[in-house]
Amino acid sequence: MTENTASRRIAVGADHGGFELKEKIKAHLQGQGYQVHDCGTHAADAVDYPVFARAVAERVSRGEADQGILVDGAGIGSCMTANKVPGVRAAMCYYTSSANNAREHNDANVLTLGAGFVGPNLAMQIVDVFLTTQCTAERHLRRVSMIETGAGPADPSGGLSGGPIPGAPTPQAHACQCQENKMPGADMPESIQEQDLQRIVQRIMDLAGGADLGCTTLACGFCKTCAQTNPELVRQFLELGADRIVHQPGAGDMPRELAASIDHTLLKPDATTDQLISMCDEAKDYGFASVCVNPVNVKLVAGQLTGTDVKACSVVGFPLGATTPEIKAMEARRAIRDGAREIDMVINVGALKSGNDDLVYRDIRAVTEVCMDGRSICKVILETALLNDDEKVRACKAAKRARADFVKTSTGFGPGGATAEDVALMSQAVSGTRMGVKASGGIRDLEGAKEMIHAGATRLGVSAGVKIVKEAKGMTVSQGSTKEKY
Repeated sequence: MTENTASRRIAVGADHGGFELKEKIKAHLQGQGYQVHDCGTHAADAVDYPVFARAVAERVSRGEADQGILVDGAGIGSCMTANKVPGVRAAMCYYTSSANNAREHNDANVLTLGAGFVGPNLAMQIVDVFLTTQCTAERHLRRVSMIETGAGPADPSGGLSGGPIPGAPTPQAHACQCQENKMPGADMPESIQEQDLQRIVQRIMDLAGGADLGCTTLACGFCKTCAQTNPELVRQFLELGADRIVHQPGAGDMPRELAASIDHTLLKPDATTDQLISMCDEAKDYGFASVCVNPVNVKLVAGQLTGTDVKACSVVGFPLGATTPEIKAMEARRAIRDGAREIDMVINVGALKSGNDDLVYRDIRAVTEVCMDGRSICKVILETALLNDDEKVRACKAAKRARADFVKTSTGFGPGGATAEDVALMSQAVSGTRMGVKASGGIRDLEGAKEMIHAGATRLGVSAGVKIVKEAKGMTVSQGSTKEKY
C-alpha cells in the first residue's frame, strides 16, 4: 500500500458467528500495519450481535476509529445496527465490486461481512478494497452530504463535502424526527413492527443468501469421496473464497461445518425416485446448501425439502442451450412454480457465434424476468470453451443488460471447463455491477482454484474429487481421463 497504514485506526467487532473470521481479519490488518481496536466478542460463545455492532459504530462516530469492520453470520443485522448510530454509513458487501462501490460512491465508513457467505480469502480482498478506495468525486461527496443531513429533492444542495453542512444541527442518537411528522393513524403495535422487520430481514436473506449454486456436470463428475476422506483440503477451497462445493449422493459422511457450503447434485438421466429421496434426506441431515436436479425432478425434491433451509435448484436449456427463449422461460417458470429457487440457464451459443446478439439478449432476458418475478437467482452459462474472447465479452454484456445475477463459465458437457484467462475476461466484462463470476468445470487442484480466485472468480464450481485427493496425499495419479458426465 502506498499510504501510511500505521496512522489508520480500524475498529473490528463480531458476534459468535463471525468470531473466527474477525480474528483472521484482525491478524490481516495488523500484518499490514493498521492500528486495530478489537471491540469483541473475544470467544465463540453465543452473544448478541447488536452489542458489538454498536460498539464499533460508536467508536467510528466519535472519531476514535477511522473505519470499522463488523462480522456476523449474514452481515445484515450488524449493518442495520451500525446504521442507527449518527455519522455511520455501514455497507454490507459480498464482493470486491460492492466494497469498491460502497467507498467510492457512498463513502461508507463501516464494512459488514457475513461469515456464512464469504470465505476468508475473499473477505480479505473485500477488506483491502474497502480500506484503500477513496470517495473523491464531487458528485458523490455531495450525495454523501445529503445522506448525512437528510437532504431530499426539495433541498438538493446537500453541501459538497463528506461532512455535515455548516450550521446544520448535529444529529443526536435520540433525535428521530419521524415520530413528529408521521401521518395520523400511523401508530402500529410493537409486535406488528417486529413482524414486519422479520419479513424484511427474511427477504434480504433470500436475496443475499441465494448466492451461486454450482450444478456443472464436469465438476460433479469428480465428486466421489472428497469431503469425507480429505476434509482439510475442502476447507482450503472454502478459505480461498469458494462458498459452495459440489457433492454427489452416496459419497458418505463429512464434517458438518462443511455442509452449508455444499450443493447436493444429481443430474443423471437415470436418477430414480428412491435416489432423489435419499439425496434429499442426506441434504437435510447434513444441512446442505441446495439440491440441484433436472426440471422433471424439482417438484419431488422441493416437496422433500419443505420446512428446511435447503434450497431446490434446477437447470434450463441444459446442457445445449439450443431451445427458444419462450421455451426456456416456460421451463424456468415451471421449475420455480415447482419449488426451484435458483436457475442455471445455458445461452444460445449458435446465435452468439452467428452475431445475433439481440437474440442472445432476449434469450437471457426471458429467463431473468421469470426469475425476478419468482424471486429466484439466475445464472447464465456461457460454455466458454466454444467461444472466442469477443464472443465471451458480448455474452457477458448481454447477461449484464438482461440483469442476470451471475455469469458462469461452462456446463461440463462442452470441450473444456474454466480457465483463468476466461474468468479474468468475464470479471472485467461485468465489473462495476453486482454480478458475480462463477468458474466451473476443470478446476482439478488447489493451485487451479487459487488461480481462478486471483483471476476474479467470486464463486467456484469445485468438487475436489478422487484425483485431487490422491494428489494431496502424494499418491500416484493415473494419466487417463477422469471426466465423467452428469
